[in-house]
Amino acid sequence: MSENPMANRFRGFLPVAVDIETSGFDANRHGILEIAAVTFEFLNAELVIDQRLRWAVRPFAAAAIDQASLKITGIDLDDHDRGAIGEKNALTEMFKVVRKAVKRHGCQRAILLAHNAAFDAGFLRKAVERTRVKRDPFHPFSTLDTASIAAVAYGHTVLSEACARAGIPYEKDKAHSALYDAERCALLFCKVVNTWDALSPNPIRAPG
Repeated sequence: MSENPMANRFRGFLPVAVDIETSGFDANRHGILEIAAVTFEFLNAELVIDQRLRWAVRPFAAAAIDQASLKITGIDLDDHDRGAIGEKNALTEMFKVVRKAVKRHGCQRAILLAHNAAFDAGFLRKAVERTRVKRDPFHPFSTLDTASIAAVAYGHTVLSEACARAGIPYEKDKAHSALYDAERCALLFCKVVNTWDALSPNPIRAPG
């Protein structure tokens, strides 16, 4: 067993909370507009947030743009102050940070954590395929989904309601910002993991 508590707790995987804002719901047709990633660490035997990262992204050239999606996210594609970069650059930068975190925690690879994870994982994998970015640190098919976790822990799948039941502040006017949503997802995951570990007679991780 590793001396690193993160490597022991999640079967050698490093959870990374990811949220992706898009120009629609079809990963084949619509583009990524914003992506955020939140990493974790163990501090005083509790799982807490470590790094918070966000990139504004230019949709790929042929991406379909659903105006209804832009209205929900509040993203203005013509706003130069967004500082948007190409999706290949955004993914390259994110993967570099995640790989460093994986190595630092003695893990084998990262595992994507998201609320309704199939959506974010689908867009991420399609973007990797489209851009041919190398060294993707995420597990190719496994994910962690806080919608499912919250259904078990708090009896609800909606992020705002699950956060309310977990005692985590949630401001609806900040929702659909990639970093805010990723952070709420991360806080919810921390609450469930820490509650479970405190109640478990047989802690999974090694002392940290």
